[in-house]
Amino acid sequence: MKCDEAKIQAEIVKAYQAAGVFVFSVPNEAAAGNAVRQGQLITMGLKPGVSDLVAFIPGRGVTFIEVKTPTGKQSPAQTRFEERCKDFGAEYHLVRSVDDAMALI
Repeated sequence: MKCDEAKIQAEIVKAYQAAGVFVFSVPNEAAAGNAVRQGQLITMGLKPGVSDLVAFIPGRGVTFIEVKTPTGKQSPAQTRFEERCKDFGAEYHLVRSVDDAMALI
């Protein structure tokens, strides 16, 4: 995750927690650059493209949230994950700011 995206994500988590929303991150980049660890995590269920955040939003239920900068673009894996969410009827949102994320609640 790029530094700017990480900053936006941290601000979203802080705002959601202050609003009483249960939110957690999916650290898909945790093994970047370490092929052995990445292989272990894939065996344990790591899926490329999974959203940055998962939030339990009152009235919406479980919501998958991808965080991007104002000019950021989804990777092909992220686009596939978004499509999979929609195929299963799950909420998925791409947000570019705290305001975008707060509009969901």
